[in-house]
Amino acid sequence: MNIIKSIAIFLFSTVLIFPQNYSDQFYEMRIDSMLNNIEAISGIKLSNDGKAFVLEDSLLSGYLILKSQSSVEPFNEGLPSWNGTAPDDSGSFKVQMRFPYGTGWSPWLTVGYWKANIWSTYGSLTYGGGEIDYDNVKLNSYQSSWQFKVIFGRKSISNESPSLDKLSFFVSDSRTTTSLNYTQILNDNPPQILIPTEFIYQYAVDPVIGPDICSPTSTSMAIKSYNIQVDPYQFALDNYDTYFGMFGIWPRAVQNASEYGLNCAVTRYRNWSDTYDVLANNGRIVMSIGLPLYSGHLVMLAGFTSAGNPIVHDPARSNGYSYVYNKSSLSHSWFDKGGVAYTFYNTDSIFVNVDEKTLIVNDFILYQNYPNPFNPNTKITFTIPSAQFVNLKVYDILGNEIAALVNKELNAGSYIVDFNGVQLSSGIYIYKLQAGNFQKSQKMILLK
Repeated sequence: MNIIKSIAIFLFSTVLIFPQNYSDQFYEMRIDSMLNNIEAISGIKLSNDGKAFVLEDSLLSGYLILKSQSSVEPFNEGLPSWNGTAPDDSGSFKVQMRFPYGTGWSPWLTVGYWKANIWSTYGSLTYGGGEIDYDNVKLNSYQSSWQFKVIFGRKSISNESPSLDKLSFFVSDSRTTTSLNYTQILNDNPPQILIPTEFIYQYAVDPVIGPDICSPTSTSMAIKSYNIQVDPYQFALDNYDTYFGMFGIWPRAVQNASEYGLNCAVTRYRNWSDTYDVLANNGRIVMSIGLPLYSGHLVMLAGFTSAGNPIVHDPARSNGYSYVYNKSSLSHSWFDKGGVAYTFYNTDSIFVNVDEKTLIVNDFILYQNYPNPFNPNTKITFTIPSAQFVNLKVYDILGNEIAALVNKELNAGSYIVDFNGVQLSSGIYIYKLQAGNFQKSQKMILLK
């Protein structure tokens, strides 16, 4: 009995010492959420179009403090990011955060700025409870709250004000990275998909900075995949963080891409299927990878082969377009480093979250099909905010019904529907979504 009792005590103690990992969670605040959560504001107003915060017309500086936010589960790591604009080097905004510490709050910690470092003092990076490690939050204990502060500045009132329209925070438990199931990861074989783009070989962009610009070149490829024009050299220069002397600061890359009309955030992934969901939803992913492939590098995730092996566009290789690495090597290079990635969508798209319980769908959306033009397969994605009877049909240009893709009750969420036009002629077709009182149509082109 004494032996059995000792074993029981040991097992109980083990549960206490090694609890279940806390879930990855993604939180974002758009302009409406920020407006409803202002704790303090000075010198800041809403832009004329109501889409962003800007400086008051006659002021050189101002700040905005938001009420504290809470996570569903505790975390000890976090990836902050933001979207806004700063038209030149004469104005900037600086993002700060603080966390519970002792009986109150930590000091404000600077997590980044955009675009120019115009501040006489950068701000704190460490305190007794943790630090800002270049571009990510690392805490010494698990917390469930945080607070944002944004400081705006410009050199002259004749300069256009910087603006801010989104704040994001992806929180995680550091134990998740070291406890991943690689058998499941390597057996995770998503369907075939490929995101084409204009390939950029980083060493050809510029002989001086070429070796250091994997982050901006990979991000530029993601932007170009949306048929948006971007100069990789200028994009790299804009990406440069003068405080740290680096081109690869994570929040700067996504902020830089937001200047080109994309909805962006720094995120994490723990398996390949979650990345497929993003790509199939017309999103883009740039992966931050390490050993055994590189000591530190970024590549664009391009898709998956028919066998479920990941494909990347690797800017460090002259033959890096649609490159297929050994799946085990690439998996360890990415997931061992935490699965950190830049995630991009077209403006107003929602993020496909790795943790469904934190995904909030609050509007009807019918996305542009992808690919478009297509031959013969394409995907149609839509979002509904509540349970609805949904009708999704395809028509020809004369209004004749070609196919009924959905005709049933669906729960709130995002859905991806496959459409095959193998028996149709080349031309323009219309797909129409009806859900409750919502109706919307989009054009798509079948090109054989």
